[in-house]
Amino acid sequence: MSQNSKPKKSFLKKVISASQNIQNSNFIPFALPSLGKEEEEAVIKVLRSNWITTGNVTENFEKEFSKKIGSKYAIAVNSATAGLHLALDSFNLKKESFVITSPYTFTSTAEVTRYLNLHPLFVDINEEDYNIDPLLIEKAIKNNKNTSAIIPVHIAGDLCKMKEIMDISNKNNIPVFEDAAHAFPVCEKFPESENMKFAGTFGDAGVFSFYATKTITTGEGGMVVTDNEKIAHHMKMMRLHGIDRDVWDRYNTEENKWYYEVKAPGFKYNLTDIASAIGIEQLKKADIFKQKRTKIADLYNKAFKEYDFITLPPVSESHCWHLYIVRINSAKLKISRDEFIQKLLDKGIGVSVHFIPLHIMPYYKNAYDLKPDDFPRALEKYLTSISLPIYPTLDEEKIEYIIDSVIEIGSDSYQ
Repeated sequence: MSQNSKPKKSFLKKVISASQNIQNSNFIPFALPSLGKEEEEAVIKVLRSNWITTGNVTENFEKEFSKKIGSKYAIAVNSATAGLHLALDSFNLKKESFVITSPYTFTSTAEVTRYLNLHPLFVDINEEDYNIDPLLIEKAIKNNKNTSAIIPVHIAGDLCKMKEIMDISNKNNIPVFEDAAHAFPVCEKFPESENMKFAGTFGDAGVFSFYATKTITTGEGGMVVTDNEKIAHHMKMMRLHGIDRDVWDRYNTEENKWYYEVKAPGFKYNLTDIASAIGIEQLKKADIFKQKRTKIADLYNKAFKEYDFITLPPVSESHCWHLYIVRINSAKLKISRDEFIQKLLDKGIGVSVHFIPLHIMPYYKNAYDLKPDDFPRALEKYLTSISLPIYPTLDEEKIEYIIDSVIEIGSDSYQ
């Protein structure tokens, strides 16, 4: 190396540096990953090991995740979407049957049903929160005898009414696949148990997301959990082409057992050791991240509670605050929700909307002849909701600026 040359930054260090630069600018991003030197060192260790695809690091990530939430099995995948697909596939559900889920979710929750020649059967959300209404689930099952599964979605990190949903599941012998993409780590005491249960472990299988904006991240990635040995084995095989042995097992034993068999036409859904190395370090920080997000939510709630142009999000002890969703009461304001959003953007605050309901999306609307008013609660919450920034590296100065900006916009626009 010449005297004037500088050592190159590692790829992950560049990502961390870029995130810090964004954070140090005037604009406040809606979401940022919380990455540190631990993740960087873990990735470098994997790179230097010369084994970078699915291997022993991924196995360790699965074991640690399983231990954390108390599931018997955890299968790492390259996205939560892949995990939902594998979970549904493992139950061999009747073709052309219906899977009950919420329209108030990201498209992946419903789209996986179509991969398997199943159909989403949308059910509206609760009055008091953003989660699917168990009473309407029960009604939908009575009205549609061709219902084969239920996918409840824990929106924003707020646990669905899982006791009621599992009672319905058991009574009708219908499996439950939890979309827990937002809900790690969320846990509460199940009434019939002395132990705490995590979101994702109430149903037959649960799926988590490690996308860049989620509560912990591997960049892209996810995890499927279950206590059912049979479906765990099936999902593990199907995540890598339906082959009966992992690549790591085939190439990294002393016997070098090269022979393998294709048991089914599987998929390419495995998670790499590079991603899993990040995941292991993120997992260690998950509770600290949750505490920091909860502190931000508490500051928001305390600041906004006196203003009638804002409806606060539902609050529970188990909430992990992946999202902080407020509702704007347009009847109290001279401006619309969309104008409110634009004013926040003009002030340099990144925001989002969760979610645009699936029943008004062109595909689902046209394929199932749906109308906006079919699910009035989901529609009304979409038309009034704004998601504010909430992530561990959001400092107090930026939090205060967000709070002041929301109050200022609302007060200046008050009727």
